[in-house]
Amino acid sequence: MSHLSRRASWLFRQILKHGKNLRNMPHPGTCCKCNYHRQTYNQCVKQLEGAEDRYRGITVDLSQLPSNITEQEFGGLLQDSLAQWRVSGKQAVWLRVPIMHSKHIVAAASSGFSFHHAEGNYSVLNLWLDSSRESALPRFATHQVGVAGLVLKEDTREVLMVQDRHRHRAIWKFPGGLSDLGEDIGETAEREVFEETGVKSEFQSVLAFRQQHDHPSAFGRSDIYVICRLTPVTFDLKPCSQEIRACQWMPLDKIIADDETAPLIRMLSKLAQHGLDDGFEKVDITCQEMKSVYKGLLFKLYHRPF
Repeated sequence: MSHLSRRASWLFRQILKHGKNLRNMPHPGTCCKCNYHRQTYNQCVKQLEGAEDRYRGITVDLSQLPSNITEQEFGGLLQDSLAQWRVSGKQAVWLRVPIMHSKHIVAAASSGFSFHHAEGNYSVLNLWLDSSRESALPRFATHQVGVAGLVLKEDTREVLMVQDRHRHRAIWKFPGGLSDLGEDIGETAEREVFEETGVKSEFQSVLAFRQQHDHPSAFGRSDIYVICRLTPVTFDLKPCSQEIRACQWMPLDKIIADDETAPLIRMLSKLAQHGLDDGFEKVDITCQEMKSVYKGLLFKLYHRPF
């Protein structure tokens, strides 16, 4: 079809759509966001839209951008927006960049933005605007959270122990793993114990937690390792062949006396032994669900009973 034929076809469709009110017809070269003659997106839109927070920051989701905006157009729009945000006293800008809009990261980096974090199909960049003081922007998550389950048979004084298939050295430890986003500590312990050993159990309390920096398996984060006391509901062992080399119920006395037992495992076994001998109310950190100051939300408070 020739250019004139395409033009006539377009004009005919617009007449059908707008009828006699032809003054409202858009020009074929207009921006997708307005009816101004032959203007590009950043000529029509002078500032990126975003959600403001109580710290005078603004978060912009780049999924709002049309798919055909060029890197140059976005760069100009970002520069204009930054100038206006600085004048209005904004302290920081956060850009949420869907993976399909990653071409705009170069323009953002040229304006001083740096990565904060990336997850799934998006990344987040930020820029501190207040030149009068150092950046107060928080880093992304500083810790990973691991949870272990000390599953205790109180009548026989035995604990469920496993050996990790992926360790070079075969040492006995409590089953456990990393907590999922939105998962309570007790839920993580119950899930990990079942996945690794096939034993169903119920959360009773937190016995202790360990904090360690420079952990070799924490992806550059610090590590918090929470040890929960669990009561077994089932007892048959069905270890996961992909993760677990060996799995067994082991007497507390044997764990404590074994020279090969890791110091952390020995200390926690002594805590469990103390609970059996003198009452778990002396060692347990219990859990209480409470209302949050944020409307409609709840949280778990872990504390010594009183």
